[in-house]
Amino acid sequence: MPVPIRHIAVALTLCCALLAGSTAYAAGHDTSQRNPTAAVAAAEPSPSTSAEKQKFAKTRFVANAGLAAGAVYQWIYKPYKAGKFKKGAHGRKLTLVKAGLAGAFAYNRLKAAARNAKGDPTLSKAIAPITAGIESLKSLPAKLRKGDGSAANDFNDVINKVKDAGKNAGAEVKNKVPSLSEVKNGS
Repeated sequence: MPVPIRHIAVALTLCCALLAGSTAYAAGHDTSQRNPTAAVAAAEPSPSTSAEKQKFAKTRFVANAGLAAGAVYQWIYKPYKAGKFKKGAHGRKLTLVKAGLAGAFAYNRLKAAARNAKGDPTLSKAIAPITAGIESLKSLPAKLRKGDGSAANDFNDVINKVKDAGKNAGAEVKNKVPSLSEVKNGS
């Protein structure tokens, strides 16, 4: 259905009036007196004490490590134990795709957990020896595709080491299985 010309003219006139009014208002105010650093500093909330910052770091560590542990258990370790990675297994391709996504998700969450651990002195000491193990997870999805079962055990070993390090530092990690959509999105 065609729009009458007078509707277009009214809309165009209103847009021009709004644009002219806003530029006139901005020109009338001196913007050089504003302090842009104050606006930036206020935009980023920060913990008020170092103890509060450490508490949040520990909480984020537990959440990220728990998500990684849940993803590895649900989509890598359980299918491995069920024999779904073996050649000729029913649903092997779909299982491998899910395992690959879960592996990438777990790697991402473990890297985030390692960053979170740096905010807490106790956790940073406990997690430092495990960071090399987290880096070694990069090569494991290729092993899974080839049907190498040791990859599932390697994932599980790194997860268990992270859980133990967290427990020793007073941050017990429990599996939290993310949904498949969270794994797909990398959340």
